[in-house]
Amino acid sequence: MDQTIKALMVPISEYATVNKDATLFEAVLALEEAQEKYDQTKFQHRAVLVLDKNNKVVGKLSQLNVLRALELENKKTDKIEEISQFHFGSKFIGNQLEQSKAKGSSLKEICLKPSKIKVEKFMKSPSKYQHIEEETSLEVAIYQLLTGPYLSLMVVRKDEVVGVLRLTDVFLAVVQAMKENKTTNK
Repeated sequence: MDQTIKALMVPISEYATVNKDATLFEAVLALEEAQEKYDQTKFQHRAVLVLDKNNKVVGKLSQLNVLRALELENKKTDKIEEISQFHFGSKFIGNQLEQSKAKGSSLKEICLKPSKIKVEKFMKSPSKYQHIEEETSLEVAIYQLLTGPYLSLMVVRKDEVVGVLRLTDVFLAVVQAMKENKTTNK
């Protein structure tokens, strides 16, 4: 592929960001706004980067983290996490959740409490294995995504996050390379 990840990454300036003191609701709005502004020919963002007071990336809040926040704040995941360790199926776990939820809880009611809590509580801080230098080859990035397994990597320059390398963008580069192989090997 002979391509660095710098060419594929989404620069931080194009990514949804919030301060770590922002609420979950503010983070969701930032993600929505970034999706509306982002080039519609590309895949939309699925996460918000969380920044400290010095505008350094300290975490990431994915769509899945937002959904988990709803359940965490409504105290329904404790039981699910206990049950899931015994490898029960998702249908069984879903039935347990249905039985344990409060009668009459609407989606609006479930969203009320978590939307006011700071995003810092729900974000995930990237490990050192989720960082990759911007001049790294795409082949190395693929290996790093697989060994995680991660859906994205924080692209760094001199220990500062400058962008995000997303699995979807790497996959498109792989598809393009396969197409090029097909046309040159006819």
